Amino acid sequence: MSPIRTQWTRLIRFVAAETAQVHIGEPVDPKLDVGLAIHQRKPVKAYEIVGSALDPSAQVTKNVLTVKELLAPLSREEVGLVRCLGLNYADHAAEANLPKPAYPVLFYKPITSLIGPEVPVTIPKHVQPVDKHLPDYEVELTIVIGKAAKNVSEADALDYVLAYTAGNDISFRYHQMAVSQWNFSKGFDNTTPIGPCLVAAHAFPDPQKVSLKTVVNGKTVQDGTTADQIFNVRQTIAFLSQGTTLLPGSIIMTGTPKGVGFVKKPPVYLKNGDDMNVWVGGGIGTLFNPVVEERGNEKAKL
Repeated sequence: MSPIRTQWTRLIRFVAAETAQVHIGEPVDPKLDVGLAIHQRKPVKAYEIVGSALDPSAQVTKNVLTVKELLAPLSREEVGLVRCLGLNYADHAAEANLPKPAYPVLFYKPITSLIGPEVPVTIPKHVQPVDKHLPDYEVELTIVIGKAAKNVSEADALDYVLAYTAGNDISFRYHQMAVSQWNFSKGFDNTTPIGPCLVAAHAFPDPQKVSLKTVVNGKTVQDGTTADQIFNVRQTIAFLSQGTTLLPGSIIMTGTPKGVGFVKKPPVYLKNGDDMNVWVGGGIGTLFNPVVEERGNEKAKL
């Protein structure tokens, strides 16, 4: 099996100023942190890509478009399924006083949880007050599968990767710690940012040498590296593909390093008005999302 090779190196999805339509494109500036530039309201231009983000034969044209609104690099429909690993960093397991898992800890998120850059992370009123429910940040290297993968070996695993992006696995610790299944506590609508761009797998030489950071209100709260993963990217894909087909477009969030808020003393939690961003190296860049608390008169059901 040969690796996936796209015509593009980095891909963004956006509304163009020229057309008011959704396009995909390759940033004109190959070194630009697109998420940071958009956050700073600086102009971002891209060469239009004709075709689908999931089609390696999609062509990069010479038509230059201006980004009016930066979107998640894949639509919810393109993603289809979100797989996530819990407790996949040795330093994170240690800070939580939990043993390293013997096997990858898998949970799922609904695609309705996915949002793009600059979209507010919305804390539902059912998981308020925040000082009880402890909404938390988690920066994660995120894999995008590029072709159907089933019973894949570790040796061939990277051949099935289309690209990588950043993710922020917002987690509500009260419900997470109350039960053994994490899907509910990590799957609320509009709480899982991804972006700001895809970096093609062929331009991402070693997924185990990637830096990750989270910044909340100007303070760096996570600063780690994928070298500390318990199950690396190859092992993760091989394990999850056992007897199971990983479909093109589906994403795998690969866990978070130490520095999460709920283990701090006193606990740190996200709240209305917080300014939050995660950064992942390798050309992916910065993913900015403000935090808002949903308002309304409906009483909490849980």
